[in-house]
Amino acid sequence: MSVLINVENLGKAFRTYPSASQRIRSWLGLRTKGVQDVWVLRHLNFQVFAGEAVGLVGENGAGKSTLLKMIAGTLAPTEGKVELLGDVRAILELGMGFNGEFTGRENARHGLSMMGLSAEEAEALLPEVEAFAEVGDYFDRPLRTYSSGMQMRVTFAVATARRPQVLIVDEALAVGDAYFQHKSFEKIREMQQAGTTLLIVSHDRGAIQRICDRVILLENGQISREGDPEVIMDYYNAMLANKGNQKHSVQSEQLEDGRVATTSGTGEATIQRVSLYSAETGEPIEIATVGQALELRVDLHIHEAIDQLVVGYVIKDRLRQDVFGTNTHHLDQVLDNLEPGQTLDYRFRFDCNLGEGSYSFSVAAHADDTHVRHNYHWKDLACTFEVVNANKKRFLGVAWVPPTLAIEHSTTTTGEAP
Repeated sequence: MSVLINVENLGKAFRTYPSASQRIRSWLGLRTKGVQDVWVLRHLNFQVFAGEAVGLVGENGAGKSTLLKMIAGTLAPTEGKVELLGDVRAILELGMGFNGEFTGRENARHGLSMMGLSAEEAEALLPEVEAFAEVGDYFDRPLRTYSSGMQMRVTFAVATARRPQVLIVDEALAVGDAYFQHKSFEKIREMQQAGTTLLIVSHDRGAIQRICDRVILLENGQISREGDPEVIMDYYNAMLANKGNQKHSVQSEQLEDGRVATTSGTGEATIQRVSLYSAETGEPIEIATVGQALELRVDLHIHEAIDQLVVGYVIKDRLRQDVFGTNTHHLDQVLDNLEPGQTLDYRFRFDCNLGEGSYSFSVAAHADDTHVRHNYHWKDLACTFEVVNANKKRFLGVAWVPPTLAIEHSTTTTGEAP
């Protein structure tokens, strides 16, 4: 498999000056004092292969956008190098160099020409760009009259009018409405299936896991981890949940089936056991049938006094995308003022209205309505199970929501001929 993006010892530093006069002296080539280099990224090494889709994740300020700009060639690195071996298209910022006084059509024509297309080729692609952007009459109005979402529509439509070998996409898609985001990701998926190599930044976990083959986590200006999207995203979310708490820990453990489970938390309360049972017989199960009554049992132990305890779970599909989740906050059963030494047994009963496939539970003990403020203990892949369809009509998808059907017949009468 050929390499299309090669990053070697890449780093970027931004220079800071103690005063405006020192900055001016630097511009004039004169000697300066108190100048400091602030490193945003350093010692980055990775490759992106032909046909691969790689996601970049990290907190705000981690250097994701800076990295994409250096790869796209719009920002010079301070050290190291980037080698690009293919036609690269980048969607990094709204407008993509467009002029606010020009119409969408004029900007699209200019953008296509900047991609190396002849005037005839650009003109031939304009109807396709207009149709994909779906901005209506605004396509012939000045860009300054557009909303940010409309600008994104034209920007994306121009950048993807002709399939590139490498497509780089920053968070710019986040400004679009839900409809256009869905449409854009479908377009990205089509290009990926046709052989386009992708490098994408997004905070949308579902999009990252659906599209990407590999994820790189940036932390403190360096590559913290890289690998399987589900594993890296689980670790990243656990890291965010425990941010700022000195007691927190985040660990990854490889299970017997080869999957990697992430656990995190501060330890005031710990999840001792998670298991799935038939709600009717009370027997433990690993295989459930569609529509079967189930009971998820979660046993916890309190190690330190805590003011509030919320326990919840999320059912995830085989790609670890959320299918359903709830917790005792939403169920109005929050416990307060718990003392050390207590053991609690939670029993969540529900009907298995799921499609056939492999599923898992992520379980958490925390304060408030989510685990963000104070995460005592979080366990991914805490329990896994299979769902089979034993006695229901055949259906598709991950949710069993059978409809009732009524068909009305009507007869149209026509007048008799004179």
